[in-house]
Amino acid sequence: MTGISGANVICVTGGSRPTRTLLALDLGSTLGWAVRLPDGSITSGTAAFRPGRFEGGGMGWLRFCRWLDDMAASAGPLGSVVFEEVRRHAGTTAAHVYGGFLAHLTAWCEGAGVPYQGVPVGTIKRFATGKGNAPKEAVIAAMRARGFAPHDDNEADALALLLWAIDARGGAQ
Repeated sequence: MTGISGANVICVTGGSRPTRTLLALDLGSTLGWAVRLPDGSITSGTAAFRPGRFEGGGMGWLRFCRWLDDMAASAGPLGSVVFEEVRRHAGTTAAHVYGGFLAHLTAWCEGAGVPYQGVPVGTIKRFATGKGNAPKEAVIAAMRARGFAPHDDNEADALALLLWAIDARGGAQ
């Protein structure tokens, strides 16, 4: 697939064994993703969904929906999806882009029968760094300290969200 960074793969041992795939998303034109597979391994990366110069504005969201289909097919049955819930945006365009991805994600989940949950940004940052208003660099450093190698803040946020979700569920799906 075009626009996807190389994946990090880490095997998580101990605790109860998950039975279904858990997908964590940092929504945006450059989307961060992290997935825990049923064998307990964690993979992460980024995917770019900006429309091309000669494409309509909706093409990025169409590619996002196809990406979700591909992820669900390759990662096994999705048990649930968690996403970074942004309540405040830097600008109008950012809010519109996020809203579009959120609408397509929730519609896709509803259609596929996959439960989904938004998690506030401050909750994710507090879990990862101990500070709810930590800068992006601190989240990246926290994920590196846990043995991951995120390429950017989008991937680091998705990893932190995935680890939060695993912790919140006691390690199980």
